[in-house]
Amino acid sequence: MTTDPIRITVNGEPREFPDGLTLLALLEHFALDPRAVVVERNREIVRRPALAETAVRAGDAIELVHFVGGG
Repeated sequence: MTTDPIRITVNGEPREFPDGLTLLALLEHFALDPRAVVVERNREIVRRPALAETAVRAGDAIELVHFVGGG
């Protein structure tokens, strides 16, 4: 049985992903290291320990802010 994809907004861009995705899986999709990213879901920051258990839901607005080193 297949499920329809869900629509979410990531950094202001509408996207579709499979239902059942977690925030950690979303970071993996974008090849982002959870230690170097701040994740905001619906205007609330999600702490790193909760990423693996926080489900992405249809209509969510996700902001991914990653740190870039340099000098």
